[in-house]
Amino acid sequence: MVNVTDGYGSSILGYPRIGPHRELKRALESYWRGSLSRAELLAVGRDIQEQQFSELAATGLTQVPGNTFSFYDHVLDNALMFGAVPKRFQPYRDVMEPLDFYFLMARGRPDLPPLELVRYIDTNYHYRQPELDAETEFSLHPEALLDEFDRAKAQDIELRPVMLGPLSLLLLSKAGQVPGEPEFDTLALLDKLLPVYEELFEILAKRGATCVQLDEPMFTSERSDAELAAFERAYQRLSHAPLRPRMLVTGQYGDFGEALTILAASNVEAIGLDLASHRIRPEDLAAVPGIRRKRLYAGVISGRNVWRADRYVTLEYLNELAKVCPDLVVSTGSTLLHVPYDLLVEYDIEGNVADRLAFAKQKVGEVVSLAKALTEGPSDKWRKRPREVHFKQKHAVRQRVYAITPQMREREPYEQRRIAQQAKLNLPPVPATTLGSFPQTDRIRQARYELGEGRLSYEEYRKRIEAEIEATIRLQEDIGLDVLVHGEHERNDMIQYFAELLDGFATTHFGWVQVYGSRCVRPPIIYGDVSRPAPMSVDWITYAQSLTDKPVKGMVTGPVTMIARSFVRQDQPLHETADQVALAIRDEVVDLERAGISIIQVDEPAIRELLPLRNIGRAEYLRWAVGAFRLATSGVRPETQIHTHIGYSGRAEIVEAIEQLDADVTAIVATRSIEWVLKALKEDCASGHGLSHGVGPGVYESRSARIPDIDELDELLTAAAEAVTPERLWANPDGGLKTRHYWQLEPSLRNMVAAARRIRRRIPTGE
Repeated sequence: MVNVTDGYGSSILGYPRIGPHRELKRALESYWRGSLSRAELLAVGRDIQEQQFSELAATGLTQVPGNTFSFYDHVLDNALMFGAVPKRFQPYRDVMEPLDFYFLMARGRPDLPPLELVRYIDTNYHYRQPELDAETEFSLHPEALLDEFDRAKAQDIELRPVMLGPLSLLLLSKAGQVPGEPEFDTLALLDKLLPVYEELFEILAKRGATCVQLDEPMFTSERSDAELAAFERAYQRLSHAPLRPRMLVTGQYGDFGEALTILAASNVEAIGLDLASHRIRPEDLAAVPGIRRKRLYAGVISGRNVWRADRYVTLEYLNELAKVCPDLVVSTGSTLLHVPYDLLVEYDIEGNVADRLAFAKQKVGEVVSLAKALTEGPSDKWRKRPREVHFKQKHAVRQRVYAITPQMREREPYEQRRIAQQAKLNLPPVPATTLGSFPQTDRIRQARYELGEGRLSYEEYRKRIEAEIEATIRLQEDIGLDVLVHGEHERNDMIQYFAELLDGFATTHFGWVQVYGSRCVRPPIIYGDVSRPAPMSVDWITYAQSLTDKPVKGMVTGPVTMIARSFVRQDQPLHETADQVALAIRDEVVDLERAGISIIQVDEPAIRELLPLRNIGRAEYLRWAVGAFRLATSGVRPETQIHTHIGYSGRAEIVEAIEQLDADVTAIVATRSIEWVLKALKEDCASGHGLSHGVGPGVYESRSARIPDIDELDELLTAAAEAVTPERLWANPDGGLKTRHYWQLEPSLRNMVAAARRIRRRIPTGE
């Protein structure tokens, strides 16, 4: 472990990796298009790595993390480092270049689906889920980690290599299921995996590494007794490895709970706690047996939000912690992967807002400053406490929230609505539709850029968008979809688009955060009371509806997803902010109805993302989250059909919450897990606890380049019809189509429409 001999140490648990100017994104997409060589892509990766560890070392951090860079996803990197390659990919491993094989697993190809894309813990980041089965064998492949370590060492910088801990690697993986055999538990592979970790530790120790970081984020959520026993067994073994660096085990994203007690009683030298997300009282920490003997990485700076820490309150807390754990390192609560690089490049954020913000570079500065103040006392700059900034509250918004009544969250009973909607819409059984977005063409991106640069008038921009909308409507009519969408061509990102049109939100120019691979977003910042100055989508939707006799869905982002995908103010309860956003969305939904739109989709794909990782608080969260959605959608007449788009979960409380949303149709993100979802839906219905409204289980993965054939889609829709009945079934992909090419999109949708029509033809015959 890097020694901290002069006062208290400072470190972070990880850093953004796309490059300050999204260098990695551009290089990746150029490589995938064939316009950049492999050597050039690898050089971009090396440059980002070296710039990162050099800059971090120069900030004054006493310890710099390594192995935090990734060309696509760190979970996939860890799986490959330990040799976890699914059987379906193994034939390609020895015949492809390592980098191309890596991208094959991450992106797939038309005849070979990629690893499934899954949300990481409770963040907005998504990872490619490793696939394990009983026959999985592990082997060590640490070349990338060792190469970076050696390059840093040549510059007299010692990195602390970061990797997933063995338990989280297994728990984050997908268990392969063999028909006719008992369900496989990935933790059954633990005894195979631990020797490979020990092998890596020995190599690192001989290389001169003094500390290694093992991230165990899965243990900040509810874990079974068996999982906790496996955790204890693993770290008892690893901490007694004959030759190893010292070990730092981190519990990022929340309360480390029982895992903290287990680690404190082990020979693990250091423990990292996310004290920004879950602040532990010093007296409670002192009660953990063995904690005083550990080095504590006190994660007091949040890696999840962009607000400056109150340095006085935080320093006072650190002083109390140091009395319990004298060997203390000031740190971040999680990796800084989830925040933008640098606040100082933002030129358009109001000064009184910017003064309260800290991006990744500023958070590193906070860590260093606090460690120095903990050692030497506050500097002269600290003597004058900064003036506290209060944002002007909007009286009209506050009064409107206070005036919310239970009746504003209620609609007529579903059966009455269903009859009224069918009379108005006259849709066939198993209607075919999409979930909103169509590809963003280079022409549209260029038009949006020129508009922002002032080189294109709004009228000319509008004409270009309308031309794209018309082409999208004509294509959908030709394909045979029953309910159309306008394609969202005016929206770069669904959250960013609405945030720019709502008061109380700030948006950035360069605040990019990685979602997965080369996909990046700029999360907006909710800093004040939220209201809607004017309609946001009505003109675009009504123009699309004027082009066709088929219904066109209005597309609006739901209130919970707006706050889940934003950096949210912390000076009031989250449910109050959610209700403010819900009232703004409600106004938009009512205006869409008034403009003649009969189907309105209010997307809530992120409603699970804010669910507390532990049982405590879940019921209360679901109560107000469901309430916010219903507040946004309950201002319309019975004949107006409300759709939503949501992720499915095996948790019973989530299934119940989806039902309580009371949307007329719920489209479900299922991807290749759809067979499991259909089984669960059937079981839920049989037990009387399932979804009773319209359901659209996504029948193919929208993020994959693979084109499903008609027979495959027919089989899935047939199974879905058995689970939820044909009368309530919709056919749709599992997400938007923004990232697809038209040569992929068109045949996939044509096959989906053909499969839906097969189901319709079989309904009268009873097949």
